[in-house]
Amino acid sequence: MRERKASVACQKSLAEFAARGRPQGSPLRRVISHSFEAKLMSNIRRRTQKFGKFKIYSRQSTIYVEPVGDGCDLAGAYAACKQVFGLIAIARAVPCEKSKEAILETAKAYLGDSLLKAGSFKVESKRADKSFPMSSIQISQWVGGMLHDAFPHLKVDVHTPELTVYVEIREDAAYVHAPAEPAAGGLPLGMGGSALSLLSGGIDSPVSSYMMAKRGVVLEMLHFAAPPYTSDLARQKVLQLAQELTPWCGRMSVHIVPLTEIQEQIRKQCPEEYFTLITRRFMMRIADKLAKEFDCRALITGENLGQVASQTMEALRVSEDVTDLPVLRPLIGMDKEEIVRIARHIGTFDTSILPYEDCCTVFTPRHPKTKPHVEEVREIESVLDIEGLVSRAMEQREVVKVKL
Repeated sequence: MRERKASVACQKSLAEFAARGRPQGSPLRRVISHSFEAKLMSNIRRRTQKFGKFKIYSRQSTIYVEPVGDGCDLAGAYAACKQVFGLIAIARAVPCEKSKEAILETAKAYLGDSLLKAGSFKVESKRADKSFPMSSIQISQWVGGMLHDAFPHLKVDVHTPELTVYVEIREDAAYVHAPAEPAAGGLPLGMGGSALSLLSGGIDSPVSSYMMAKRGVVLEMLHFAAPPYTSDLARQKVLQLAQELTPWCGRMSVHIVPLTEIQEQIRKQCPEEYFTLITRRFMMRIADKLAKEFDCRALITGENLGQVASQTMEALRVSEDVTDLPVLRPLIGMDKEEIVRIARHIGTFDTSILPYEDCCTVFTPRHPKTKPHVEEVREIESVLDIEGLVSRAMEQREVVKVKL
């Protein structure tokens, strides 16, 4: 008996994406529903292809990922599906013949170890195929009674059981599975457009990238280096972070732009307390140009209100003054503990804390300006060859493709 994996489609996310208040059967809702499922299945197909050949199809708000032939890495495909945005739950399921006897034997064989360890249980049934001769309640009663006879130590608890056995009667087969596990949630990648994310190498920026990818946003990544002040180890650290994001965010390009000349000119010609602010404005100018080149509709940063001197309300206003694109800051109101918890969950924390310098630590002012005014900063930076510095930095950029 071959095992299948059934991934439960993200109905809540679909409801969020659909226009609220429109009738269930409206043309817009049908179009959105089809687009959502098509994108989701395409993403699942891409994530599972390295684990073997799978048949992927949708039935009644459930997506099935079925191995074709032997040699499929079921454990690998299951783990990959748990990281696909758009799924709220995922379960490993076994199909069987649509008869009560086959369902019982499948439940005993597939969930026997779990039933032996549990102290209480219940059976929940769902009869999507209305031609099946038993009702959902009758299926649950019969299978539950027979399982209780086979495992007499079990108590029936319909409210808080230690184990729930799920039986689904669908058109093609009956399915037996244990409770589903939480999946990634969110919206399928590609449903939210594309954006350029600034990836520094710290804890925050990978988390902000993950959080926007969870809303269906496809990412281009931008990293600023400052050789020789930053090392090749710092560069490799950022590429490692990008690699660790790919199970969640998919393949991506990392654009590495040197900031050395810009920072040296700022140091020579601008007051020390404005170093960081003016550097941030150059970063946003370069990000704006790059985003428009790749048709990205927004910029993403890991800024967090009040975390450092350049992230006060006034400083954020100054830094975004140079772009007309929306600047998305998903971490803006989060505590550091919350950000660290997400970083650990997505697997980027250990790399983020490696002690390699980045360009934000170069020429750090002793007393940075925390409440700057836009007009004042514009005047101070006017002594710089802004267009020339941005153009030369863009000409020296390096692009690294990061694959799953």
